[in-house]
Amino acid sequence: MFSYKKASLDELDKIWDKDIEENRDDKRYITWKKEFIDAASKGDIVTFVILCDDDPIGQCSIVINKNNIKNPCRDLLCDGENKVYLSTLRIEKQFEGQGHISKLVKVAEKYAKDRGFSSITIGSEAQESRNLAIYLHFGYTKFVTSCVEDNSLILFYEKSL
Repeated sequence: MFSYKKASLDELDKIWDKDIEENRDDKRYITWKKEFIDAASKGDIVTFVILCDDDPIGQCSIVINKNNIKNPCRDLLCDGENKVYLSTLRIEKQFEGQGHISKLVKVAEKYAKDRGFSSITIGSEAQESRNLAIYLHFGYTKFVTSCVEDNSLILFYEKSL
């Protein structure tokens, strides 16, 4: 019923269409979809999906090229040689709390490790204590930096692979 894998371009298109629909009032999602698919086509970003009967219900991405990170801390988060950045962790509400994100993150981390990366970073809004606790539980325990993005304080952590 559930599978966890590297996304095809078709699956990437479907999951971004869902994100756009869920966030109709935020036109940035249309731009982000184009940017992500372009970067995925070049191999600068690799997205992984959770499929439920072939329907993508969740995602996360590994950013390999730091130029695809939109905040001023990007040089500390990704170098494309040793360190990559994990982003866009999302899952549909009805599937939260069932261990799917944990399984998907493990698939993404294995992919990064198998390609020779030695560490991976992740960020979370400081006010999102639930996400911070989850990331610490996943082993992202080394504090890297913080920065303000869209008027929110973002905390970044690193994990060795």
